[in-house]
Amino acid sequence: MRKLRTGHVGVDQGSTILFSDFDNNGEMWMGDGPRERRVTVLYNGIFLNPPSIHISIDMWDFDQETNMRADISAEQISREGFQIVFKTWGDTRIARLRANWMAIGEMKSETDWEVD
Repeated sequence: MRKLRTGHVGVDQGSTILFSDFDNNGEMWMGDGPRERRVTVLYNGIFLNPPSIHISIDMWDFDQETNMRADISAEQISREGFQIVFKTWGDTRIARLRANWMAIGEMKSETDWEVD
């Protein structure tokens, strides 16, 4: 469990298209074996510390004749942003994928003092 030290909690959220490989015969659609896509997300503000991240798949378009294999996670989480990492493997064919994300963490208040 993560405890927040302040009453100033920030929540940022968004929706990100990770790829649309059907149109250009990209690796997620035409490839085979282990594949990975990384997309950098920047917050609309800066957190005091790296926030907690929640990611969910919002839209997926898989080929019906192959197994659906998916692994989605957040990596390189910082005060300014993070990377959504999507992985698949085997014969899985994915035309398109969109992810929703939410960042929750401590924010600076206008009343906070800065001492140099």
